[in-house]
Amino acid sequence: MPLFDLPLAQLRSYTSGVTPPDDLAGFWDATVEEARAFPLNATFDPVENYLTVIDTFDVTFSGFGGAPVKGWLHLPANRGEGERLPVVVNYIGYSGGRGLVNQDTRWAQAGYAHFIMDTRGQGYGGTVGDTADPHPSAGDVAHAGLMTRGISSREEYYYRRVYVDAFRAVEAAQAHPDVDPARVVLAGVSQGGGLVVATAGLAAGRLDGVIAALPDVPFLQDFPRAIDITPRGPYPEIAQFLARHRDRYESALDVLNYFDGVNLARFAAVPALYSAALMDDICPASTVFASFNAYGSGTNASSATGAAKQIEVYRFNNHEGGQEHHWIRQLQFLRKLLG
Repeated sequence: MPLFDLPLAQLRSYTSGVTPPDDLAGFWDATVEEARAFPLNATFDPVENYLTVIDTFDVTFSGFGGAPVKGWLHLPANRGEGERLPVVVNYIGYSGGRGLVNQDTRWAQAGYAHFIMDTRGQGYGGTVGDTADPHPSAGDVAHAGLMTRGISSREEYYYRRVYVDAFRAVEAAQAHPDVDPARVVLAGVSQGGGLVVATAGLAAGRLDGVIAALPDVPFLQDFPRAIDITPRGPYPEIAQFLARHRDRYESALDVLNYFDGVNLARFAAVPALYSAALMDDICPASTVFASFNAYGSGTNASSATGAAKQIEVYRFNNHEGGQEHHWIRQLQFLRKLLG
């Protein structure tokens, strides 16, 4: 894939034209309050994972509307008695689910608690999922086309439910006695990276304990530009919808504005390590830089310029990004942060 987006020098100063709705904070205040009206009911059931160095728990907690959301919690088997570990809350890419019991234990291998959130209504591609989306707009069948599900209303839009699930996943992870609730790191690739940005923004002023965000080639950023320039899914699902529903562009963007990572990134107040790939034709680099450049700009958490942040750029990579090379970079980032 050749370079098709802005040159790197322009990316570093690129800002999105997306403007936060006047009631963005109020909308999410009400949404979080509504979600917390349901008991979290986090349960952790030990499960055989066929590994000798990792202990795994099958997790269930209450997400949006009180609906059950699944997950895995992996812990190093050699943890000390009474030791409380920093936890990495891990979100999954588009179409994937939490996977099999021992499919991804990397953060536990590194000595962290590793909490993987299943994504409601997904798991039909990539890794298998176990969480239905029981909302009336969806049914419980996992299939493609999530980007326009409920797009006629901000209250009904699919990602309102998923963002709430992601927020409550942090609370669920904090509920385990072997997890240090004051040391929560958010991590994810693609859609997972988008959920990292959203949760970091939503946590600010609403949830204590989140200390870092690791959005890797994040999806769900700068919707207007992404819809216009992205040649490969999932953003084209929206363009295809609008190609048929020609009169709904403005109303669709009005809804998406409440879920655009660029808007939510502004609220974030914790250190972040982003990544972008310059040949990425799924999450174009300009949409990632739009989020990165906005991140923390609405706070004074770290300095006069907002939250501390860094970005790694992979010039010759497509949506796979930095992969194992970037994971090493993330480990270095967290080691320095946690001391």
